[in-house]
Amino acid sequence: MEILNDLNMLSITVRILLSLVIGGVLGLERGRKRHPAGFRTYMLVCLGAAMVMMTNQYIVDIYGGTDPARLGAQVISGIGFLGAGTIIVTRRNQVKGLTTAAGLWTAACVGLAIGIGFYEGAVIVGLVVFLIMTAFQKLDNWVIGNSKYIHIYVSFETIQNFDEFMDYCQTLDIQVRDIELTKSKVPKESGIFAVLMLVSQTRCDHAKVIKNLSSLEGLNHIEEI
Repeated sequence: MEILNDLNMLSITVRILLSLVIGGVLGLERGRKRHPAGFRTYMLVCLGAAMVMMTNQYIVDIYGGTDPARLGAQVISGIGFLGAGTIIVTRRNQVKGLTTAAGLWTAACVGLAIGIGFYEGAVIVGLVVFLIMTAFQKLDNWVIGNSKYIHIYVSFETIQNFDEFMDYCQTLDIQVRDIELTKSKVPKESGIFAVLMLVSQTRCDHAKVIKNLSSLEGLNHIEEI
C-alpha cells in the first residue's frame, strides 16, 4: 500500500482509473435522466480534480516547502462556477439543477481525495453519493409528494376564474399562501398565471389534490413545481 501513497507510475495509473470509475458511476444517474451534466462531465470533473492534486504532490516532492493543499483549495472554490451553470430558473419560477451542481462539487472533492491517495475515503464517499442520487431520491419524492405543502403553477382564463379557484380551495380546507401572479413569457399567450403554495390541514396525496383542482372551469393548466 506504501507504493500507492507515493507518486509513481503505478499510483498515477490507479488514481486516474479510479477517478474515471467513480466519476462515471456518479454521472450515470444524472446522464440517464438527461440532466445538463452527465456521464462524461462527471468523469472529467473527477479526473481533473485528481490531476490537480497529483500535480500539487509532484510540486511538493520536487521543490518542497509549498502548501500541498494549495491547488486543491482552488478546485473546491472554482468548481462552483461550473455547478452554477447547471442551475436554471424556469419560466414557471422553478429552480432546477441544484442536485446536479452539488453532485459536481462532490465529484471534484472525491477527485481531490483520489489525487492525493486517500483511496478509502474516496471509494466510501463515492458509494454514499451514488446511493443518495438513486435510492434516496425515491424517499425524497415520497416525502415531498405526501407533505402538507404543495407548490403549484396555475393558469386561468380570467381573474374571476382565479377567484373561484381560491374559493374552491377554502371548501377543501386548503389554505392558499405565497401568491405570486406572473406574466407569461410565451409571446401572444394571454390569461392569468400564478405560482401558489397550498397548505392542507393534514398530510395528503398531492396527485389527488391536483386532480381534484384541475376539474375547475376556467383553469387552463395546473402542475406541481
